[in-house]
Amino acid sequence: MTATAPPLQHTPKPRPSPPPPVWTSSVLAPVAAGLATLFASTSLTGVVSGWAWFGYLLVAVVLIASTGLALRSLRAPTIVVGLAQLLVLLLLITGAFTTSGILKIFPGPDALEELRGVLAAAAEQIRVGLPPVEGTPPILCLITIAIGLVAVLVDTLAVAAAAPAATGLVLLCVYAVPAALAEDMLPWWTFLLGAAAFAGLLAVDGNHRHRRWRNRDAPGLGNSASTLSAPVGVVAAAIAMGLVIGTAVTGVGTVGSLPGGQGSGRGGAGGFGVEPFTQLRGLLDQGENVELFKVYGLGADKRLLRAFTLDTYTPNKGWGLAQNGRAQQGVQANKGLPPAPGDDGAGPGREIRIEPTNWVDNWLPIYGAPRALNGLADNWLYDPVGGAVFTTTKQNAPAYTETASIKEPSKDELRLDDARLAEVPPQFTQVDRVDPRVVAKAKQLTENESNNFDKAQALWSFFTAQNGFVYDTKTADATDSDALADFILNGKRGFCEQYASAMAVMLRAVGIPSRVAIGFTSGTPKGDHVSISSEDAHAWVEVYFQTKGWVSFDPTPLLDGRAVVPPYLQNDAGSSTTNDTQEVPSAPASSAPATGTPRDQGDDLGADGGTGQQEEEPLWPAILAGILGGLAAALTVVAIVRSRLRYRALMRPSSSPDSPEPEHGFLDNQNVTNWLPLIAIALWVAAFAFLAAWVSWWFALALVVVLGGLGTPTAIREIKRRLRLQKIASRSPAAADAAWRELMDECADRGLPLSGGDTVRVAGRKVVEKHRLDEEGRSGLRTVIGVVERSWYSDKPADDQTLGPAFDEVRKSLKRNAPMSWKGRLFPRSLRRRDK
Repeated sequence: MTATAPPLQHTPKPRPSPPPPVWTSSVLAPVAAGLATLFASTSLTGVVSGWAWFGYLLVAVVLIASTGLALRSLRAPTIVVGLAQLLVLLLLITGAFTTSGILKIFPGPDALEELRGVLAAAAEQIRVGLPPVEGTPPILCLITIAIGLVAVLVDTLAVAAAAPAATGLVLLCVYAVPAALAEDMLPWWTFLLGAAAFAGLLAVDGNHRHRRWRNRDAPGLGNSASTLSAPVGVVAAAIAMGLVIGTAVTGVGTVGSLPGGQGSGRGGAGGFGVEPFTQLRGLLDQGENVELFKVYGLGADKRLLRAFTLDTYTPNKGWGLAQNGRAQQGVQANKGLPPAPGDDGAGPGREIRIEPTNWVDNWLPIYGAPRALNGLADNWLYDPVGGAVFTTTKQNAPAYTETASIKEPSKDELRLDDARLAEVPPQFTQVDRVDPRVVAKAKQLTENESNNFDKAQALWSFFTAQNGFVYDTKTADATDSDALADFILNGKRGFCEQYASAMAVMLRAVGIPSRVAIGFTSGTPKGDHVSISSEDAHAWVEVYFQTKGWVSFDPTPLLDGRAVVPPYLQNDAGSSTTNDTQEVPSAPASSAPATGTPRDQGDDLGADGGTGQQEEEPLWPAILAGILGGLAAALTVVAIVRSRLRYRALMRPSSSPDSPEPEHGFLDNQNVTNWLPLIAIALWVAAFAFLAAWVSWWFALALVVVLGGLGTPTAIREIKRRLRLQKIASRSPAAADAAWRELMDECADRGLPLSGGDTVRVAGRKVVEKHRLDEEGRSGLRTVIGVVERSWYSDKPADDQTLGPAFDEVRKSLKRNAPMSWKGRLFPRSLRRRDK
């Protein structure tokens, strides 16, 4: 006996299809908003060098978009979504740019204080820096916060408020800031990317609002799903016209004009500059090595080249200039110079010619005690108190010749030459709010010395590997609220800024006038000159003596042979040996330049075969993240292309008999390609997890837990779906049962749980009525019901080849007329069904 399925009852006049998914429940909305933010942020290439910042922004935008998508799928209020996105941004900032967060990523009082210092350093770098500035950690932190806030605002306007057009003003502001700051023209492609992203944002919104609204094509759409609506075309044309007009008529915020236009703005002003402050904690940014000066006339002498000095210490921040340098005064540098402290003019002078190559700053480095400077314009001034040559604006420096006294005093002369504090400018002796432990340590180290030189030498000798100090491009994790005490007593790890800052404070703590000098080490001999590069940037200490003036003490260990150990520090065998094999010179982490990596370290190993230097952070998580991300991106492109082709077939209500079948729908070729979306998602999660692990393992663990918690139900449901589809496609004996169970799960996920007590036909009627299946869907459902009944009740179930295409039509109709919400995707109700 063969059962025949009678036609299902349905209304003579089909009900119109419901509108497509609303904008706020679509994944395209946050994706389009995130891409618009990222593409607009490319305008930062005009003011920040390198591309390290883009990686931070990518992570921030993805986290913000994912947080918004997840919470909106749970119907969380808009204010809750926004606050959660801000919290995620704060966790990222804490984990990436501070060392004292709770479990690395949760902000506590110490982390917030450290973050405040980082932002202050960024503000100072912006104040004195010349675009494009180096992507130092403070700058990266500031950029991540700024663009992260923009991402939250754009996501809220575009998704929650369903007003993506309003994001145009926000994105325009993103362009306005770098355009106003950049001295060179912004790259043309950043405007193209921004315009394309904004047009895409409007296009996606237009498609959601207008395409096939209640089964009627909107004006301007035609029959193609890829055709842009008329409003979007108008907006795109307006953007293009605005760019063309801006190129021809105005500078639009840049110095000169947009790319392709004619302007008078000065280009090519990029170069190296150092900044007038140090920091006590942070990370040394190591960038590309660039030659800055060619020095003629030094011969074989190894000398420190001083750019400027710092006289004011601020606890938990570092050294800087009094009143931020606003009180600095000087005399014309190309006229007769007043005698420098310690130079009576009696000794011989050395003529040294300095030729800047890539130096752009308002400081001009000099050697020793200058007596005359030739070749400078009238706007260059010499400050005899600070020992610096400067001007009021940053500029390309000319070649100049310095006549200098570079005679070194002897140890015996210095021992008899204690400074009279009453005659020393007060800014070189004052030190306030120093941690009592630091003062006690300084007094302990110098208690057996009777003169200032021996005290200074005792402090200088303290910063050695024998006492646990090591050079590193990153300071140790914070364990104390006072950064200086933490470095001296606990961490004992850092680069030149920390060493020079610590020694200078300890000198003042025992009554010895001191200051921090910023400049360069001895450089590299090349033929008839010495080459000074950005890799030579350095900080050291200068101590004041009554008749000898300012004398250099460099406490930073140097490894690669560029150490400058003067004669007055070489007689002590223990000290000399220790400091002559010290570690790599480094630029201040807060300065615009970045020093290079240690050179020739393998040739400077100690007797035990080690350098005492901490190993750098492993790169393998970042490398693995890049590989996985590349694979994920490739698979995502393939999956999107296949999905787009299927979508076009899905949106075609009927196909003519003469037209070729483009694709058999969702049941064709049930092989590994149908698992591409799941594989791509897994690779993306792994890539972001390893990228987060490069910042903090706790952050990576939290990211995996969150993404795993959100994605596991979806993944389980998707795996079950694809296994059933494989059974249907292969026409296995269990194909009919798999089709019916999958249909019940599809309905349950859409909010229509079917009772196990319903007959197949009763359940079919409920599906038609609840989900408003169109004619194609009803026809396919009749076929599916017939196959299922024959499979369940017939003695000889047939190998029915119509099941696959019919079930495909049912799924297409469900997608057209009852699209699944993201809540149903993330938390499928079918997983809670008892009857599996």
